[in-house]
This record gives sequence, structure tokens and C-alpha cells, in this order.
Amino acid sequence: PMTDTLRKVEARLSEAERERIDSFARLTSQVTSLGAATQTLAKALRTPSARGRWGEMQLRRVIELSGMLERCDFDQQRTLAGDIGRVRPDVVVYLPGGKQLVVDAKAPLDAFLDAQEAPDDTGRTLRLQAHARQVRDHMEKLGSKAYWDALGNSPEMVVMFLPGETLFSSALQHDLSLIEYGLERRVLLASPITLIALLTTVAHSWRQDRLTENYREVARLGRDLHDRLATFAGHFDDVRRRLDGAVQAYNSAAGSLESRVMVSARRLRELDITTADELPVLEPID
Repeated sequence: PMTDTLRKVEARLSEAERERIDSFARLTSQVTSLGAATQTLAKALRTPSARGRWGEMQLRRVIELSGMLERCDFDQQRTLAGDIGRVRPDVVVYLPGGKQLVVDAKAPLDAFLDAQEAPDDTGRTLRLQAHARQVRDHMEKLGSKAYWDALGNSPEMVVMFLPGETLFSSALQHDLSLIEYGLERRVLLASPITLIALLTTVAHSWRQDRLTENYREVARLGRDLHDRLATFAGHFDDVRRRLDGAVQAYNSAAGSLESRVMVSARRLRELDITTADELPVLEPID
């Protein structure tokens, strides 16, 4: 019995080892495929068109997460005419009060992608420092475009969107003055999380603006209803006055008829001139 049990254990261990080898082989294949896909993505992001498209997709995802609707709360790729010529921002966000805000998604990625391929920490640090410089240079270009002049009714600021938290944190880690530098040039640096917070606030402001508009409409309807009730009450009071006049006229006529005419008519019946029914008494209206 002991020998049989050991043989079963050995067979089970062999089977488990084969399963482990197969699982490891599949995992290795998947990791290899993932690495190849990552390299392909990194290569694609080095081309300006693919990088811009990826940034726009990330920006649209953030806007939709914030609860905003296209053509109602924002426009994509809208052409504007300004002092420096025709410009085409990635997104124009509509703000309550008829104002508009530009969001740019053309973030620099070359130095950041180089940092991910660096062989050591020193090389990675140098490339991330270059990434921070590229972000600063892009801020300078955005500020010089002055999108707010083309919009006319806009806060004098443009939002520079970095489509990744790592892009944002790496740039700030190697240049802590980036946010202050951008604000001096009217450029607000934003990561996905900060942009979601900003746009969620805008969406909430729109909801409050619509509620305020509803309150205004209710107030207007209330004023109209009050004015109409006042007019109707005037007509109704005029009817009352006319009815009062009619009642007074009736009472005067009935009193005159009763005291001057009906008395003589009833006297005729008492003299047996007629056998008709007794004439009713004309009561006044109270």
C-alpha cells in the first residue's frame, strides 16, 4: 500500500510539473507579446499624428467622465480666427455666462518615452529633465498663441492637458516651478485627475445655471399670474358693483311696485272683483 501511494504521489507531482511548465510557457508568450505591443505603442507615439490623436482620445475620455456633452458643453477641433491667424484648438469648453475656455492636448512625449528606454537611473533622470524642459517650451508656445483673443469672451487662460498622471508627476518632479511658470504665461497645466475636477466643476456650474434659469422662469410666470389675477379681480369687482347697482335698482322698483301698485291690486280681490290667486309679495333682495 505504501508503494502504491508513493507512485500516485509521484504521478501527481509529474502532472503538476507539466502543468507548471505549460503555464510558464504561456505566461512567457503573453509577456513577450505585451512587450512587443508596448514597443509598437511607444514607436507609434513618437509620430506627431499618432501622439496628437492619442492625446485627443484621452482628453475626450476625461471630458465624458466629467459629464459634459459635445455640441452642448464643448466643441472639438473648432477653427478660430485671431491676431496671429487661424488657430484650431483641440477642445473649446463652454462656460456659464457665454464664456469659453480652450484645452490643448498636444503634449510633448519624446523625452518621456526615451526615459522609459534608458538603461540606468542616470540616463532616465537626464531624459526626464529633458521632458520637463519640453513641457516648459510647449507652455511658452501655448501662451504666445493667445487663444482668448480669438474667442473674444474667454478667461485669459488656456489649459495644457498632459494625458497621463505619470507625464504630469514626472515633469513636476524635475521642475517644481512649472505650474507657476505656466500661470505667468496664462497656461494651466492639468493632468487627467485635475482636468476631471475642473470640468466637473464646470458641469456643476452649468447645472446650477440651468436651475437659476428655471427659477427666473418661475418668477416670471409668478409675476404674470399675479398680474392676470389682479386684472381678473378688477373685472370681478366691477361685476360686483354692477350687481349691487342692479340689486338696489330692483329693490327700489320692487318697493315702489309693492307699496304703490300691488296694494290696490290686492284691494280688488278683497272686493270680489276677481277670483284669481292672491298676488305674491315682492320681497327685496338682501
